[in-house]
Formats: sequence, C-alpha cells, structure tokens
Amino acid sequence: MAAGWLRKRLARDSAVSQTATAALQGAADDSAVPRHIAIVMDGNGRWAKKRHLPRVIGHKYGVDALMRVIRLCADRGVRHVTVFAFSSENWNRPEQEVSGLMGLFSTAVAHYLQKMNEEGVRIHIVGDRSRVADSVLASWRQAEEATAANTRISVTVAFNYGGRWDIVQACQQALRDGLAPEALTEEALSGYMAMRHLPDPDLFIRTGGEYRISNFLLWQSAYTEFFFSPTLWPDFDAADIDAALASYAGRERRFGRVLDAAAPPPSSSSVSPSP
Repeated sequence: MAAGWLRKRLARDSAVSQTATAALQGAADDSAVPRHIAIVMDGNGRWAKKRHLPRVIGHKYGVDALMRVIRLCADRGVRHVTVFAFSSENWNRPEQEVSGLMGLFSTAVAHYLQKMNEEGVRIHIVGDRSRVADSVLASWRQAEEATAANTRISVTVAFNYGGRWDIVQACQQALRDGLAPEALTEEALSGYMAMRHLPDPDLFIRTGGEYRISNFLLWQSAYTEFFFSPTLWPDFDAADIDAALASYAGRERRFGRVLDAAAPPPSSSSVSPSP
C-alpha cells in the first residue's frame, strides 16, 4: 500500500529524479518506503530569528511541524519515527532557552496527547533521565502509558540523548550484568542500547542545511541512508518528506555485499522491535 502511494506521488511530481522514479516503479512491495526514519529537527532558532522572534517560539512551531510530519509519515507507510528533541550537549545553550524547552515538552504532551492517541501513535522516550525535572518525567510517563497499546506508528523522542552516551551506558550495563568479554558481541551490546526496542533507522533526515549527525544514533546508523534538507524544521512539510522518500527510493542498499536480487537484505536490527 505504501509503495503504491509513493508510486503515484512520484509519477506526478516533476521535481523527482528519473532515477528515483525508475527505482520505485520496479519495486514490487513496500521496500521502497523506509520502515524507520530518524530526524534531526534543526533550524528552529534560525526560523525564529528570521522573523525577529524569541528562539523558544521557533521551538514551539517546531513541535507543530513534528505533529505534521508524524501524520505524513504514518500516511505514507512509515512504521517508526525517531526524533532528536534535546541532545546531551544542549544543556550548554542559554538557561532561558533550556528552561523553555523543558516547559514546552510538558505543554506539548498536554496539548497533543489526546490527538496522537486517537491517531494510533505510540510514544517512547529515550535518554539520560538523571538531569530531567520530575515534572517533565511525569509528562513522559503519561505519554508512554497513554499510548502503549497503539500500533499505527511509533514515535521515539530522544531527550537528553547522545550517541556516545548511549554506547557508554550500554557498556556499563553489560559490565554490571557480569557479561564476559568474549560474550560482548554486537548483538549482545545492541540489547543494552536505549534504542533496543526498534530496528536500526533506514533513513536519517537532517533539516536546516547542516551536514552532520551531531552525536545522534551513532551505533544504529552504520548502514543508514542520509538525506540533508535545506528547509528549516518549522517549514518542513509534505513536499520535503516526499523529496526525502523519493531520494531513498532511488538508493541501492547493499549492506557491504554484492547485491543479489534473489537474496533478501539483512535485518537492520538483531532484536525484535515492538509495534
């Protein structure tokens, strides 16, 4: 169904490359649509600055953009979306902006939770919780518990998260469990990662015109396809997500092998993801 939708979209979109169109027309199933998309939502502050507004207003419009993109992804057959909401380095931003981001999260849960629940969105929160205020933690628990039975699309919010932190905390947990050195395989360590509930991302999108991954999902992005958009996050819309999906549809994912049409691609994760 998802591949059928995208095939129609590509057919009428003259801006899509002929390579992407040909790749999708040859797809017999939904493999042309990424199962899991990771997004660095960059550009909120610059969006606000261009309009002579406080940076926190840009973040507020960024939340609205996130709700829009979640719906767009669900409509297009994407099963999982992971977004970088607050990095472990973001504590170095001005205190007023950090405080505003913390309050915005609780406000967003109160404002959007019922609608997301009705639309079948399941919410997960990952990251270091040691520095997060109790009021924010309560909002996280409310969002996760209220949406736990939903299956249309899962949205994982990385908050106070860093890829290096994730690897270190996974190793620390493995050591606490007494895992022997010879038992510490990639598969075993993946089971300790904060993102262990999901397959690895198929597509990584960064908005705002920057070309870096900023310590996001370092372990999980080994074979992920990347798409960098010049659009500032609050303006990211259907045309932008369609451009990213069209680009992905034109990629040939070999996972380090010589591609054999008769052989299925390897699993992107060694663990079974939740719905």
